[in-house]
Amino acid sequence: MVKREVIGRYRGSFLGLLWAFVNPILMLAIYTFVFGVVFKVRLDSQSTELYDDKFAFALLLFTGLILFNLFSECLSRSPGLVLANVNYVKKVIFPLEILPLVSLGSALFHAGISFLVLFTFILVIDHSIHWTLIFLPVILLPLLLLILGLSWMLASIGVYVRDIGQFIGLILTMLLFMSPIFYPASALPESVRDYLFLNPLTFVIEQARAVTLYGQLPDWSGLVVYYMLASIVAWAGLMWFMKTRKGFADVL
Repeated sequence: MVKREVIGRYRGSFLGLLWAFVNPILMLAIYTFVFGVVFKVRLDSQSTELYDDKFAFALLLFTGLILFNLFSECLSRSPGLVLANVNYVKKVIFPLEILPLVSLGSALFHAGISFLVLFTFILVIDHSIHWTLIFLPVILLPLLLLILGLSWMLASIGVYVRDIGQFIGLILTMLLFMSPIFYPASALPESVRDYLFLNPLTFVIEQARAVTLYGQLPDWSGLVVYYMLASIVAWAGLMWFMKTRKGFADVL
């Protein structure tokens, strides 16, 4: 189903699956030109010591956007997952709880392509990649658990409350600017920085940049706490979905 989801997105287009590579390459090139050449954005010394000025901000921005797009794509689609598969609810004995997994698998495929483009870009400009990159899957896993838990909740609520899709769109727009995507968390005053970490994306984005761009080890204690919270959300989301799915057929 994930394969069909990915291929179906590009079916009928001239480039087909190549669009999965073309899009992130073009976006990274645009970010580099706009922020590195036109606006000449300067970052902290940690970033500029490792990368050229015209590339540092593009790398920081692109890394944050990959994770935000993964989160955003899954959650924005979640309220309509069951509604878009009414036949599975009414006519077929089907494990509806895998629908968020299919959506996550498709989004994860595109995130993987974007990360591949990012790593290639780093190799081209720096001729090396930090060995700490091996910890990236460890950092991403709790985010995937969190996404699954929220997706199960939203998919269920979306059956009963159709307005939830519009509401989630607003929340995701707010998160885009309240997450350290266009700036590193270190750029904020310490009095504000702690509140930024209430955003579930902040910790993952900062840790992904640490192991990918800066060659730093993950914050293990923070990861343990994040794993625990994400696991609770995933479990609660699945339980909520399984409990409420009994009424899907009647509502639809």
